[in-house]
Amino acid sequence: MTTEVSKAVEEFDVVIIGAGISGIGAATYFSRELPGRSVVVLEGRDNIGGTWDLFRYPGIRSDSDLHTFGYEFKPWLHENAIADAHLIKDYLQETVVENDLTALIRHRHRVVKAEWSTEDARWSLTVEVTDAEGTTTTKAIRTRWVFAATGYYRYEEGYSPEFAGHEDFGGTVVHPQHWPEDLDYSGKKVVIVGSGATAVTMVPAMLEGDGAAEHVTMLQRTPTYVMSMPRVDGLALTLTKLLGEKRGYAVTRFKNIWMERAVVKWLRAFPKAGRRFIRRENLKRLPEGFDVDKHFNPPYNPWDQRLCLAPDGDFFDVIKAGDASVVTDKIDRFTETGILLESGQELEADIIVTATGLNMQLFGGMPIAVDGKDVDITESFAYRGMLLSGIPNWAMAIGYTTSSWTLKVSLMCRYFIDLVKHMDAHGHEYAVPVAEKGIQQRPVMDLQSGYARRGAKHLPKQGSSAPWRMAMSYQEDAKALRGPVHDEHLTFGNAGSTQASSERRVANV
Repeated sequence: MTTEVSKAVEEFDVVIIGAGISGIGAATYFSRELPGRSVVVLEGRDNIGGTWDLFRYPGIRSDSDLHTFGYEFKPWLHENAIADAHLIKDYLQETVVENDLTALIRHRHRVVKAEWSTEDARWSLTVEVTDAEGTTTTKAIRTRWVFAATGYYRYEEGYSPEFAGHEDFGGTVVHPQHWPEDLDYSGKKVVIVGSGATAVTMVPAMLEGDGAAEHVTMLQRTPTYVMSMPRVDGLALTLTKLLGEKRGYAVTRFKNIWMERAVVKWLRAFPKAGRRFIRRENLKRLPEGFDVDKHFNPPYNPWDQRLCLAPDGDFFDVIKAGDASVVTDKIDRFTETGILLESGQELEADIIVTATGLNMQLFGGMPIAVDGKDVDITESFAYRGMLLSGIPNWAMAIGYTTSSWTLKVSLMCRYFIDLVKHMDAHGHEYAVPVAEKGIQQRPVMDLQSGYARRGAKHLPKQGSSAPWRMAMSYQEDAKALRGPVHDEHLTFGNAGSTQASSERRVANV
């Protein structure tokens, strides 16, 4: 691979980083509502889709219904409300075509550095562009705004702890994030280490069809709450027939938003009752005599971590059929033929899947500088869940963890549009949130999941009250992000302005 440097500098009003579900949604909203603004989407990979194109492990699917995970402006028409990755990817491609976004998306454009100048009121982005032959050209792009739709996972590598004896194992070890397309698991004994959404998805998927595994074991240190949900939303199909595609979708979306919120609030308000309810539902699905309290009774309350979803109970069905099993224990070491547990039991395996989670990383890990000073994003506070204190004209797309990710992204985009229009009307060139001294600090992700705890040291913070608190309620955000676009915490300025620059020095506390 050779590297060249381009001296040409392109100018845009808005640069969207990432062509996943957030970036494509943002590009649609901005191109519609900000027609006089120049918009470009920079995607580091060869394809759109983000997560839904990157991950190729068996059974990859949504764990939210597509009537809320999909866009409000584009009805989800497939009968499956819980959808496989290829269906979601098709939906995103349709969105690109229907909204004439193809010309806006630039593939193999990886942003590796971002520098803000108050003097110019512009971001200067350093972008690596790789062509089909592998030649990389470094170019500069200047922009008024950056909308970072990069998600919060590190896509180059997943999280995989060191297991003693790893080198002794005579079979194949694979992480779901880097699933080999040619991996043959037919007739093999598979052990999946982990009990999150990925593991719960893979267990039944690896037992389907002619290439099914002989047996799949899910090995977990700690149980997870798993709930069944119909793959097909019968009421949604009826509403579509009665009201038409757009109205039926809108009503279904409204229904699901409020139902989901009600379930989350109920489980958090009455955790003991919620735990009993989930236990009863699990018992209905599991074989007689199954130790549900050992394998499906987590030490935390429902929604301290995200619940896992089993469409049509597929995860429980394969356990009941005897094709899959759940083991709750700790790993002592890998052996030549499998995994030795601390209890002394040994699990035989031909393939070990380390579904142990993902690493977290915002903005692809790129360095960010403001007026020549490097920014430590872990010292910034999220303002209205999307802007960052001390960083001008920079928005980030982080969706919900207790409901569909995309619900929040749609609200963020509408706020972004209102903010840009407000700045235009009042002659402002940039906006920067300023956090007061002494603000209470909390992790930006209010979950107890392993990946959230590990990632807290890499992510911004949130406060305890608005506008610095990350709301996890669509209803709350719908009010906060559709209200006045500014308050005393948001400072505006113009090129060369020193007032906001001096105030920004106390923004990170």
